[in-house]
Amino acid sequence: MRKKGMMTLVLSALLSLGIMAGTVWAAEGWTQEGSSWVYYDSDGRKVTNTWRKGADNLWRYLDGSGNMALNSWVDDEYYVDSNGIMVTDQWQKIAVNDSRISSTGYAWYYLGSSGKMISDTWKKINDKWYLFDNDGVMQTGWANDNMVYLGDDGAMRVGWLLLDPPEDEYYDDDDDDDYGPFASNEGFDVNGKYWYYFKTDGEKFVPDDEYELRKIDGDYYCFDEYGRMRTGWINVDGEDTIKSYRLMGSDGRMRTGWYSSTPPEDLEGDIFEDEVNWYYFSSKGEPYMGPEEGSATTSDFEKINGNTYLFNEYGNPVYGLQKVLVNGEETAYYFGDDKQTSCMIKGERRIEEGDGTMWDYYFTESGSHAGRGYTGVKDNYLYYKGKLQKAESKYQMFEIPTGSSGNTTTYVVNSSGRIPKNTTVKDINGDKLKVNSRGVVTEINGEKYDDSYSGGEAPVDPEWWN
Repeated sequence: MRKKGMMTLVLSALLSLGIMAGTVWAAEGWTQEGSSWVYYDSDGRKVTNTWRKGADNLWRYLDGSGNMALNSWVDDEYYVDSNGIMVTDQWQKIAVNDSRISSTGYAWYYLGSSGKMISDTWKKINDKWYLFDNDGVMQTGWANDNMVYLGDDGAMRVGWLLLDPPEDEYYDDDDDDDYGPFASNEGFDVNGKYWYYFKTDGEKFVPDDEYELRKIDGDYYCFDEYGRMRTGWINVDGEDTIKSYRLMGSDGRMRTGWYSSTPPEDLEGDIFEDEVNWYYFSSKGEPYMGPEEGSATTSDFEKINGNTYLFNEYGNPVYGLQKVLVNGEETAYYFGDDKQTSCMIKGERRIEEGDGTMWDYYFTESGSHAGRGYTGVKDNYLYYKGKLQKAESKYQMFEIPTGSSGNTTTYVVNSSGRIPKNTTVKDINGDKLKVNSRGVVTEINGEKYDDSYSGGEAPVDPEWWN
């Protein structure tokens, strides 16, 4: 009670300072009547429905009864506090009974330097932007046609935010093309929330097209027509090839370099279904893609970190023996036996063929056609398109094409693929074959051998060739 009495004395002093003490009706000024303060003009009449200053030079309002207003709105634009002082340049938390305005039972308002309520506009306060509606209520959540987001404190947000989507925004339940190990939960949402990016002016980034890549802090992210960050495989241009896709990680960042993933489910002609495969993405996120199997040329080779790769039409690096055209001529290249490490292999290799047998191959080790299946004699062994040519038993002739003119050269090899030189041997048919210093047949059964004789076998292709 003592404290309350002291406050009354202070308020009385502030209101009456400089005015004749007491309740002299002929004097203009403030006076206390009961529990209320009133103001009399020079004629001794009580002032109503107007503003008056106290001795502290602060404005107070006299209501229709002439009493100083407390904790109330004046003209729906100004607010006086518990001391009757007009609120200026500050926030005011005020109780409201309208659930359409606030579900919490109160709302925040800001009274400007003139005391007038800020309404229907943006206002920068302490370096933060706030939005007020027509009634002066500070807004929160989604605003401006779902293009900006205001926190629970009303401040406009910028940068990344994980948010519940706007209630009135329509999403197609089937609009979900996130696949592979990078997809978040049941799609591109996180427990029903989505990532959005708000630019420095507070506006949500929304692409002009269905999807758009945007570089943020050095990384590319993909956004859909609602401004949601997308994850997984995204077809950015609508075409039906792997090059049209970008792979966005669970963190939203566009993948570059090597990554393994299941393929896009909606890629027409996909033969891998749910199988995890390797892909290589350029610095722009575009998957490397090659031609259909069997139609590749050396111009389709890709050099990555010092190794040479060949990709198929689905964007996967091929492995094993591959048919490649070199100057219009088919030959073999070998890309290893493991799709995870499927770069071009050179030199001697022992390769398991489809029937489970192991076979020796040799691939050129240097020069402009490094990696090409070798055709001809190498270290006294005969190869054709990289594959070692071996007699079924004893000795056997093989006609090996020479160049692109259609000519052939006939060699003799034993069962290990080695060619005899400067000697005469008997083949599996009992014919006597004379060979020169290069292992080339010069006579058969004592008669000169030439191209008109068709006793030579066609070379043995790699087993998958045809």
